[in-house]
Amino acid sequence: MLRLFKNAEEYNQRIAVIDENKSYTYNELVKASNETASALLSNKDDLDEERIGFLIPPSFNYLAVQWGIWKAGGIGVPLSLSATKSELTHYLTDAKVNYLITNTEATEKLKALTGNLGIELKDEKDLRGNYDNSLPVLNLNRKAMILYTSGTTSKPKGVVSTHANIEAQICSLIEAWEWKKDDFIPLILPLHHIHGIINSLSCPLWIGAKVEIMGPFQVDKIVEAVSKNKYSVFTAIPTIYFSLIDKIEKMERGELELLKTGFKQMRLMMSGSAALAPEIHKKWTELTGQVLLERYGMTEIGMALSNPVSGERRPGFVGQPLPGVEICLMDENKIIEEEGVEGEIMIRGPQVFLGYWNKEEITKNSFFEGWFKTGDISTVVDGYYKILGRDSIDIIKSGGYKISALEIEDILLRHPLIKECAVVGIEDNKWGEIVVAAIVTDDKDVSLDQIKEWSSDLLSEYKVPRKFKVLSGLPKNSMGKLIKSEIKKFF
Repeated sequence: MLRLFKNAEEYNQRIAVIDENKSYTYNELVKASNETASALLSNKDDLDEERIGFLIPPSFNYLAVQWGIWKAGGIGVPLSLSATKSELTHYLTDAKVNYLITNTEATEKLKALTGNLGIELKDEKDLRGNYDNSLPVLNLNRKAMILYTSGTTSKPKGVVSTHANIEAQICSLIEAWEWKKDDFIPLILPLHHIHGIINSLSCPLWIGAKVEIMGPFQVDKIVEAVSKNKYSVFTAIPTIYFSLIDKIEKMERGELELLKTGFKQMRLMMSGSAALAPEIHKKWTELTGQVLLERYGMTEIGMALSNPVSGERRPGFVGQPLPGVEICLMDENKIIEEEGVEGEIMIRGPQVFLGYWNKEEITKNSFFEGWFKTGDISTVVDGYYKILGRDSIDIIKSGGYKISALEIEDILLRHPLIKECAVVGIEDNKWGEIVVAAIVTDDKDVSLDQIKEWSSDLLSEYKVPRKFKVLSGLPKNSMGKLIKSEIKKFF
């Protein structure tokens, strides 16, 4: 039996999940997932790595299905609730999904799609009730999950992880982030992404902690819950912290103090999935007394770097290698030994994924001598890693210079009128690329010339954006990552 499930059986009557104010014990989770597994198996002994898609809102039922697929020997393919028909078609056909499990509400909407694709549609409520106590014995090296990349730079690829990969990712974070049985965390992130599945859900359930499933982020709902001093751990993406800061700055003093107390008493608050501007990091500390822990990870590797729980947390840095993670920087296939030199982050270790689904050549090209090539450019300062950006997106090559878009974004966010910004490079015959910036501001009369002049005092001439564009909002995916390919279209 996999350790995740063995642990759950030992926790027995401890509360595992709170969903819509109803509590579920570990024993109830074990029972529900066993019933789901038994129903999926039907007359089979083992699903033998059959791909099972599931499109279910974050809930206790989501967990029962996820664990049930794994217990039956299947490969779980969690899908985004916000995915379009075109995107779902790509995921389902690419993974060669045999069944799609969903809830009653979505069944009618998906009938036509699954019918056209020849995929059997199952309602999750029909998978419960019977358990014949004969589930397959699973090897850690079995394939467990296919998660699709965000597709911000190319067509989404299916990332295949084994049970061993998942276990390694969880155990590394249990140690590094000092998870405890008495921890309590709200789940406000989507569950088709590594951040939600591993960091927010699997880690606490592995250790016997408690998760409150909140559904899609609602600022008022979170403010109310935090004000009651409910949680000990909190993890979110930068866009959520933006929303919370905006809310805090508008609150009355009495309710504000309750909220501040709720945040301050937490033992750990984290930010990830997208870069957090140092100015936002600083502002959050000033408002709540909490120093956010930033970390770095990818769908392909889980988490790889993290600022420490105990020790200095540096704004703008993603910390140091996590337990069990080997990391180096490379440039032109040579390991960089000295600090302060830019290079591509390379990762090696048991947490690294098996490969891209049905893409042998792409998988092969993604590795170099056993190292996974992340495509992210970083430098090291005093042992702490600083992400400069994606080699293909956030590193702008202009006039012989390599320019970090993230560095410029950090500077622009210091301007009092700029709420959000995105810096990209667009093709230019003379310079190769030129730096441009999209900004979001509440000031309708903002002077772009003045912002450009202001930027010139803080940035080298070659880093100052040549063009600015005011947008009502920036295109982002469900995890708050900027879709920079869409931003380029505005210039």
